[in-house]
Amino acid sequence: MKRIRILAAIAVAAMAISTPALAKKKDVTHVMVNEEMGVPVFPYDITDKPYKIVGVVTAGVRKATIFSKEPSQQKIYNELWERGEKLGADAVIGAKYGDSHITAMSWGSTKAGGVAIKFLTADEVAAGTKGDTLEGFDPEAWAGKKM
Repeated sequence: MKRIRILAAIAVAAMAISTPALAKKKDVTHVMVNEEMGVPVFPYDITDKPYKIVGVVTAGVRKATIFSKEPSQQKIYNELWERGEKLGADAVIGAKYGDSHITAMSWGSTKAGGVAIKFLTADEVAAGTKGDTLEGFDPEAWAGKKM
């Protein structure tokens, strides 16, 4: 009986110590954030701030079972942002996604894609660096990636 109490006390102490480490989240301030989604992913082009295209990001968001709900826009945007962040992007623009389709490996997969961008610094703008736009941008031709 005494051993059980000691083991329980050790388990509680271990959880108390490890929980703060798991709960730590990066406090990152983004240049722009989609207020509805909480991440810097936008379904449109940004025209009020000059940027350079970093790359094309794609994601396949899967359902756990045939009875699971379709992936939410929030989940899809989070997946796109995760991939954009890995490229060093400040935002993902032109985000698009389709309907869920059953595949050989999942009960439903939603394909999504967007364009990862990095905003120009004040020095780059002052030096006359020209920013990119999505107008005429072909994601399939960019680095051989397909959306």
